[in-house]
Amino acid sequence: MARRRIDTFSLSFLDIMSCGFGAVVLFFMIINATVSMRSEELNKNLSERADRLKVETSEGEKNLVELRNTMEETERKTVEARGLARRIIELMEDKKVELSEMEADTLARQEHINKLKADLKAMEEDAKRLSAASSQPDDQGDRLRRIQGDGDRQYLTGVKVGGQRVLVLLDASASMLDETIVNIIRRRNMDDAQKIRSPKWQRALRTVEWLVAQLSPQTRFQIIAFSETASPVVADSGGQWLEAEKPDVVDAAIRGSHHLVPGGGTSLYNAFTAVKSLTPRPDNIFLITDGLPTQGKDPPRGQTVSGRARLRHFGNALEELPAGIPVNVVLMPIEGDAQAATEFWRLAQATQGSFISPARDWP
Repeated sequence: MARRRIDTFSLSFLDIMSCGFGAVVLFFMIINATVSMRSEELNKNLSERADRLKVETSEGEKNLVELRNTMEETERKTVEARGLARRIIELMEDKKVELSEMEADTLARQEHINKLKADLKAMEEDAKRLSAASSQPDDQGDRLRRIQGDGDRQYLTGVKVGGQRVLVLLDASASMLDETIVNIIRRRNMDDAQKIRSPKWQRALRTVEWLVAQLSPQTRFQIIAFSETASPVVADSGGQWLEAEKPDVVDAAIRGSHHLVPGGGTSLYNAFTAVKSLTPRPDNIFLITDGLPTQGKDPPRGQTVSGRARLRHFGNALEELPAGIPVNVVLMPIEGDAQAATEFWRLAQATQGSFISPARDWP
């Protein structure tokens, strides 16, 4: 009996292999479907998270821009606040200086008020004496104005107010405010009313009034005030002579001098130049001043003037003075100008005029 041959790849084996492969394929498909579902879900979650991150990034960028703008605005306000603080500090310092000046000015005002009270009391006593003597006749003679004083001041000083045409040159510069440099600077910063009330300036005005009072009615006169420029005290009277016999004209000249406010530098050059504008020329000049000029025809470039420069300005001014006219000098006191008395005395001697340096109670 023949033996049966065994076949390795029988139908049963193939069925088993097919079943196993099918199971593997089925298992793979099941796994692949699960993986695909989880992948879609994960991608969806990641996409949503990415969107949220984009939104947060956009908002973060917007907030960053706002923070930068806020920081720039804060820095700008800080700079403005620092500048304002500096200005406030500077303003406080200025106010402190103004306060100290006002306190000093208040003390000066109080001293001035006390002096005015004393002057008022003295004037009341004088008024009482004048009232008691008013019933007695008083012969004024041929004088234009009545001047209160003791004795014959013209005899005492040697000043002869003569001539047919008399010119009074009145120094109205800032130095006429006081005798000391410190007080000149202090009074220069006061108001016009206080400047006019300065004792030294009032003495100069009384001197002018005294000179006018000595004129005879037949005399013609003119009053020219000078500082940096020169002009007559009566408006619209430049180059003209005033009639002393007319009381209203004399009163207008006195009022004009009392309305002057001292200020500026001293140009004797322009004062003597104004003498040439009068026709005919004066035959007697009375110069009321307190020192050598501080400028010539034009103001100086610098703030200070040396003694040598003032002498040079004085010499240049003399070249403008017409020859043959007596110059009578009334020199008011001032500190720091020792050469003034010598130069003005020489001027008076050279022109055959007179020279006086009056006391504080003259005229």
